[in-house]
Amino acid sequence: MSKTSDSLSQLALRKFKKNFWGVLSFWIVVAIGLMSLFAYVIAPDNSQNANQMHLSIHSQRPGFEVQMLNIPSEIQNQQTWLSKLFYGKQNSDLEIPISEYKIENNQLLYTEYASDGLIGAEKTIDLSAFPDRDYKAFIKNKTFFFGTDKYGRDLLSRVLIGSRISFSIGFIAVFISLIIGIFFGSIAGYYGGKIDAFIMWIINVTWSIPTLLLVIAITLALGKGFWQVFIAVGLTMWVEVARVVRGQIISAKEMQYVTAARALGFNDFRIITKHILPNIMAPIIVISAANFAAAILIESGLSFLGIGAQPPMASWGAMIKDHYNYIILGKPYLAIIPGLCIMLLVMAFMLIGNALRDALDVKS
Repeated sequence: MSKTSDSLSQLALRKFKKNFWGVLSFWIVVAIGLMSLFAYVIAPDNSQNANQMHLSIHSQRPGFEVQMLNIPSEIQNQQTWLSKLFYGKQNSDLEIPISEYKIENNQLLYTEYASDGLIGAEKTIDLSAFPDRDYKAFIKNKTFFFGTDKYGRDLLSRVLIGSRISFSIGFIAVFISLIIGIFFGSIAGYYGGKIDAFIMWIINVTWSIPTLLLVIAITLALGKGFWQVFIAVGLTMWVEVARVVRGQIISAKEMQYVTAARALGFNDFRIITKHILPNIMAPIIVISAANFAAAILIESGLSFLGIGAQPPMASWGAMIKDHYNYIILGKPYLAIIPGLCIMLLVMAFMLIGNALRDALDVKS
């Protein structure tokens, strides 16, 4: 039995490797996963939530360059490298976009950047307060590769850090849906009778409610926030898993290996977990990939409606909400870039699901 399952697994793996779009999508998902994990390492703005605002340079086009004056703070950062990796740097330094500067009598005179042909305010800094530092260390040229949003934040950094929410909600929501769906589906399919009828009634009632409406109701009950959205999405996606598991167990429990397990005196829990579930994992894996994509879309929709991840957290759906009106104002990239990111990640998971379905198809 084990040799047969191993050979079938190797055959499925070879079939998956031959699927070009499936393999490409797999590596896209891996790349986005690594990007979300090390977002604060590779993001130009590594402050918490990439929330450095510069209203004077708001809504600038991709590739915009400006001189940035960095005034160091006397507050010492006590963060560990692990905290900076996962939560970003608690930046207390002051950044000011400037258009020009000069040095006179140990004074740094600078003109603040102003757009639309305006002239910024002129201010001075006493360099004697920083005797051990060269004035050139305060001024750096900064390039915004994706431009800036309406608050003057680096759009590239917001996109990179926003991938964390979209990527992590897929894992957590699918994990919750698998736990609940496999539990109820296994009980309904294995025992049947009144238990099956009762669980199917719950599934049909939950199924009849529109998904987005149910998620909104659960989110409002739990409150707005990061983890509340994860739980809400997971609690609405278990019905599909339960229906698939129930149908698979109904057909699998009549197989000879299940009858042999009963004859050997194994209890129901061991028969379900050790014998039936390992043999019906193929359709569960496929539906999990589809649910991953659905969870990303639902979270983006909730963030667009304003009940998902709350500001200043970076979320692709919230970025579209903040800038969708810029589509008709000549700066559509502010909404198109996060929209393309959502499309790429969702399409990658759907293609992986299709490739897994073909690879795990027993008939072929």
